[in-house]
Amino acid sequence: MADPASLLATPAVELRRLIGTKAISPVELLEACIERIEAINPAVNAVTATCYDRARGEARAAERAVLAGDELGPLHGLPIGIKDLEETEGLLTTYGSPLYRDNVPARDNVLVSRLRRAGAIVAAKTNVPEMGAGANTRNTVWGATGNPFDPMLNAGGSSGGSAAALACDMLPLCSGSDTGGSLRIPAAKCGVIGFRPSPGLVPGERRLLGWTPISVVGPMGRTMADVALQLAATAGQDRCDPLSYDVDAAGLAVPPTVDLSRLRVAWTVDFGVCAVDREIAETFRSKIAAMRHLFRTCDEVAFDFGEAHRCFDVIRAESFVAAFRDAYAKDPASLGPNTRANYEIGAAMSLADCAWAQLEQTRLFRRFQTMFQDYDLVLSPTTPVSPFPWTELYLKAVNGVPLENYYRWLALTYVVTLVTNPALSLPCGTDGRGMPFGLQVVGRFRGDRELLGIGAALEAGFAGIEPLRRPRPDLEQLRTPVAALRSIVTHPPQSGAASGAAAAPAV
Repeated sequence: MADPASLLATPAVELRRLIGTKAISPVELLEACIERIEAINPAVNAVTATCYDRARGEARAAERAVLAGDELGPLHGLPIGIKDLEETEGLLTTYGSPLYRDNVPARDNVLVSRLRRAGAIVAAKTNVPEMGAGANTRNTVWGATGNPFDPMLNAGGSSGGSAAALACDMLPLCSGSDTGGSLRIPAAKCGVIGFRPSPGLVPGERRLLGWTPISVVGPMGRTMADVALQLAATAGQDRCDPLSYDVDAAGLAVPPTVDLSRLRVAWTVDFGVCAVDREIAETFRSKIAAMRHLFRTCDEVAFDFGEAHRCFDVIRAESFVAAFRDAYAKDPASLGPNTRANYEIGAAMSLADCAWAQLEQTRLFRRFQTMFQDYDLVLSPTTPVSPFPWTELYLKAVNGVPLENYYRWLALTYVVTLVTNPALSLPCGTDGRGMPFGLQVVGRFRGDRELLGIGAALEAGFAGIEPLRRPRPDLEQLRTPVAALRSIVTHPPQSGAASGAAAAPAV
């Protein structure tokens, strides 16, 4: 039997190879994951509902398939954590909301179904903010998720549970989703990778406004190869998503080899419109100085993002109105402060506001694409500040200047959301406070496969440069529970209760 610590630190791609060659058993891997979750999760509260008995049965079946020489899926035998916004058959799915405290779906949604079909073993759900609203993973059902590098600081969101679980090697793979940065921000704050794919590449069943491209589902992982593996297993057309399209999934699993020395790189601290903390801006410039020798050219470039903030306000609010109109009409207090604020912003808007926002998004999209006539990718910080305490619901000011709403501090990622280009957050050393620093890497329109290759090349290049290398948390210091993380829970969920299908929340 392999040493559990080294086994858990092994990338998912290598674990899958070892399973296929019978060097390790899916049962052995799952038990190691469960042991790690039980030892470390009380310190970070990343994992919520679990289904260990079912997972053990699936791991035994996966082991029998290997021994019988059956054809194995690309994720065969790999335990995975599913973000608690995705419906999982027979497994509590709360969306972090007391409205769905006892919701046990009768079916998997399309994302989870594809992961299972590829051979992944769903072991647990991972924590989210209520209804995925905001980038601080805390709610009154499960409590807060702490940052693996300091559990009293936030892990980002809304895929904060997935990011923290990966950083602690609890699970080799986790799912995520992203509207304004929900994959990228927690990945940056926890020192892992979050990949926001092009809209439609991975079908999204939860998106009520099917023709709106700002919300996507996508993979999270500890290496670019792991991210590519999960993305390939979930990509492709499905009738649930009108934006979905056919794709060469095998090509995604094996991205092109990229020579960094041939890349023309554009970089920006703030896209011209985003508030960024002075310390983070200084850290980012130092990172650029440490990596610029890797590229053919590396230029600071000015961007024109027009009225991106107002545009995002309107388009984002539309989805909250679609999702929460009935709940708000019945009882506004049933919604948390972030969700309620989003609904109220949207309810006050007019048809003229919506039409303007669509026009502005189109203008931003077309203007941004011209950048790729001269450059191959765009780099920026992923987040404007170092992780702050999770006890603060959201960031209220940057450089002493108040922000106008609870999600304005996500602007570095949501301006990229508006132009729809694929983007990822890549671990890039630490900031001035010793916390993980995330580099946002933006690729060409529909250039997901190319971006996977670029990300892999950057990952390899950064591994040899100390200030750019991926940081790792001290897991030994995380063996002490942090009771405060559960302090905001009002009533524990009843995981055995069943209920009907839930309304699809916004993210």
